[in-house]
Amino acid sequence: MDVYEKLSSKSRVWIYQSDKRFSDELVEKLNAQLASFAENWTSHNRQLFSFAKVFDNTFVVLMVDETMAGASGCSIDKSVHFIQSLEREFEISLMNRKILTYKSDGEIQFSDLNDFSTLYKEGKISDDTLVFDTLIKTKGDFENHWVKPLHSSWHKRFV
Repeated sequence: MDVYEKLSSKSRVWIYQSDKRFSDELVEKLNAQLASFAENWTSHNRQLFSFAKVFDNTFVVLMVDETMAGASGCSIDKSVHFIQSLEREFEISLMNRKILTYKSDGEIQFSDLNDFSTLYKEGKISDDTLVFDTLIKTKGDFENHWVKPLHSSWHKRFV
């Protein structure tokens, strides 16, 4: 059983999405650094039971099982600094919250927040379009509610 499977469904989640799809080669490099970060991530000198990985060649996901040791403000700051270092090293964007992701014809698509309503009005997306909810907070929500129809997501207020 790997670390992900051992994490509680209540584990805390942070999702950082890119503004473009990563190559397989880049995913390999990112996953190596993410695994190292997760293995060494601490809070007040206590090892965090954590997991980090790229999903769908687009999303960097960090998880911490706080039933073992809680993530403190300082440890969360460490993770943000780590994400920023990945952005610099690989010349990628992971913290642009004005990019929304959705599925069209089974493929992940990217939209600027300001263009999302235009896509809706033009019929390129609908209430049934699957969107990625990057604001979810737990592993349980990640597994069950990360991808959901537009009509049941916070994205709806932007159309």
